[in-house]
Amino acid sequence: RYVLAMEAVSRIVEERLAEVLARYDAPSAAMSALSKLLECLTRPQAPTAVHDARRGVDIHIADSLVGLEVPEMHGAHVIADLGAGAGLPGLVLAAALPDSSVALVEASARKCDFLHQAVDAMGVGNAEVVWSRAEEWAEGMSRCDVVTARALAAMPVLSEYAAPLLRHDGVLVAWKGAVSPAEAADERVAAAHLGLRVESVRSVDP
Repeated sequence: RYVLAMEAVSRIVEERLAEVLARYDAPSAAMSALSKLLECLTRPQAPTAVHDARRGVDIHIADSLVGLEVPEMHGAHVIADLGAGAGLPGLVLAAALPDSSVALVEASARKCDFLHQAVDAMGVGNAEVVWSRAEEWAEGMSRCDVVTARALAAMPVLSEYAAPLLRHDGVLVAWKGAVSPAEAADERVAAAHLGLRVESVRSVDP
């Protein structure tokens, strides 16, 4: 009965993952790569609080893929995921956008070890693990079409991290929960000072 139960769980995860990928017309190779990522995220040492693959399809994969709703993401040559952690959204975007180069910028050596393992397991050749603090990553200066960050810091801080990395007309895409009026006001001031503008705030449903 245990084997049958595990097979049923695997089938549920596979069906949901296929549904999510179809929503964004992701390449067929993304299915295998993201299945491997979900397997990596079930490990106790994975830097996430959600290790259940059934929940992970939505919390990790679908939530990362909503970034594809930003048009600039599709034409991006270089994407930098700051505070990459468990590879979310960076590794998911690397699987979905094989023509983009994705830098997974992470300051924690332990998390970088996980990212290297996940990149190898997924077989994504367009993802690179960068062991560095975002503000110290000199190689990324003015090179990035898109900078992403998921639950990393307050918006003014994210803007300070991202602005030096973005090329002209590049965009910062930040995954955030509720933003307080005070943080939103501070972000407008910071953005103006850094040569950025707040393009839009989007409510998404993974």
